[in-house]
Amino acid sequence: MTAVHPENTLVVIPTRMGATRLPGKPLADICGLPMIVHVMRRAEAANVGRVVVASADPEISEVVTAAGGEAVATDPSLASGSDRVHAAAAAIDPEGRHHVVVNLQGDLPTVDPEAVRAALRPLDNPDVDIGTPVAPIWGEDEEASESVVKAIARFEPGARTARAHDFVRVLPEGVAGPHYHHIGIYAFRRPALDRFVRLPVAALETERRLEQLRALGAGMRIDVALVDSAPFGVDTPADLERARSVIAALRA
Repeated sequence: MTAVHPENTLVVIPTRMGATRLPGKPLADICGLPMIVHVMRRAEAANVGRVVVASADPEISEVVTAAGGEAVATDPSLASGSDRVHAAAAAIDPEGRHHVVVNLQGDLPTVDPEAVRAALRPLDNPDVDIGTPVAPIWGEDEEASESVVKAIARFEPGARTARAHDFVRVLPEGVAGPHYHHIGIYAFRRPALDRFVRLPVAALETERRLEQLRALGAGMRIDVALVDSAPFGVDTPADLERARSVIAALRA
């Protein structure tokens, strides 16, 4: 199986203007730059491969291009970010030269580039279909919050990767810690991405509102990579203000 290198890795950031809780959020200003540009810059800083924004809206593409990035238009009717990532990869690389495709959510302006790099680590194991990062959960509020997705995995002593057995919003009773905050970045082997978008939606996926359960239910292997901390997604005006504060502090 081909090793993971920047020459054969594609990072795709799916984005659209129609978010229900924060419409137009890809273009929301954060310290002088649109949010999507912040995410793009952090993907570029990871230095793992070509970075492309998969845009459902021409105004996003225009902003990305003006910032020196690469944008590809995708059908606004696509059902999910994974579908948008797949469509973008097929459009710009129909020959499949990029053997790994990273799906990086467009609402993570504070994401650490190390988390993007970490998503690729599990793919050193040829048995792994999808890699994704996790961070330790330290506080009770984070552990109890249904908005925080938890990965059920057990790391061997000293290991930085482990097989994911489940993803939940509410921890089942009796599941011993430590517990892990799942970070929504996915590194797919190209055949795994092709297979994933063709799978039917799984009942458990719908029940928990977790797309990755479709892959686990179909027998695909997801391994997780440990990083120090999790970024937060921007879904509300309060999240946006928090992102502005964090990035302003980093620049100070």
